Amino acid sequence: MFNKKLQPIAENSKIYFRIFYLLLFLKINEDTVKGSREVTIYDVARALNISPSTVSRALKDHPHIRKETKKKIKAAAGEMGYQRNKFASNLRLKHTNTIGVVVPRLNSWFMATALAGIEKITSEHGYGLIITQSQESWRKEISCVSTLFNSRVDGLLVSLAFDTKNMDHFDILLKKNIPIVFFDRVADCHGCMGIIIDNFKAGYEATSHLIVQGCRRIFHLGGNLLRNVYSERLRGYKQALSDNKIEFDEDLVAVSDMSNQAGIETAHKILKMKHRPDGIFTANDTTAAAIIVELEKAGIRIPEEIAVAGFNNEPVSQFIQPNLTTIDYPAYEIGEIAATSLINRIRNSQSATLSTIVLKHKLIERKSSAKNQDQQFQKK
Repeated sequence: MFNKKLQPIAENSKIYFRIFYLLLFLKINEDTVKGSREVTIYDVARALNISPSTVSRALKDHPHIRKETKKKIKAAAGEMGYQRNKFASNLRLKHTNTIGVVVPRLNSWFMATALAGIEKITSEHGYGLIITQSQESWRKEISCVSTLFNSRVDGLLVSLAFDTKNMDHFDILLKKNIPIVFFDRVADCHGCMGIIIDNFKAGYEATSHLIVQGCRRIFHLGGNLLRNVYSERLRGYKQALSDNKIEFDEDLVAVSDMSNQAGIETAHKILKMKHRPDGIFTANDTTAAAIIVELEKAGIRIPEEIAVAGFNNEPVSQFIQPNLTTIDYPAYEIGEIAATSLINRIRNSQSATLSTIVLKHKLIERKSSAKNQDQQFQKK
């Protein structure tokens, strides 16, 4: 009897407890939401019992707001955790003060140095950077460009991936009048700019230097010929051979991803040749250094038996023994000029600028190519 009388009370108690816990949960959740919600100028105005427009002008240091009022408003805003929504403000002005960058690889000395030059200029002019890497993939490059477009960048700096053929993924930016500047690895693009060196001339000079040293059978290791830097260096190599009455031999040309491993594999290929080359010109210093190390392991004397020249004047060119002859490629300056050119276009879309800017390069002669031992070297 007693249990029967208490049963309704117990059941009601369970319901009451459930309701209590539900309300408690809702209260906690409400407090959490309130705590995480962005503080606005309306919250600050409500707390100080002044108009939102006064708060807005004070936070922007408007001259018509008294100093005491500004100080009070800024102090309250700071205590309440107010943060200015710069992104939303920039969108109203139709710019974000952000520049997008697409590079093939971030672990490249050349690209890292070019990015340092870019960052110096953009920082000086109040622009932020969003840096992406295509990882030498056209499909990944498309994704990078799409991401940067959706991030509403004001302009784009691009060095193309190895396998990029179709340039359609840049059309969406060009249709919106978002300027694009290509650097190093460039392509023909109506309305775009390119920042380069004369890769044909540089390839010609490196090859001619080896010929002057007495080389007549020169091996060339380059990258994907879709890219201007590698196709032009190869063209310079061929022209230097032709001008010196040396027949071009396809067996002495290889295309690779220009990695350290590519240099090692090239050295092994050369060691297996019945008629080995007496000179090697590679399109970067990374592969050249790897080739030197592998050839010397096999007992080949550099430069007495095989002279070697690289490209880019990377730090490894000075540390490898013998020091590496190379082409000085002004990566930092390329980054600076690319960023400066883009900012000029962003701020003045009607400005008349060159479609291509060609920077100076320099052949640096070191011991790796000195078959003529009385040669003077530049240590740089």
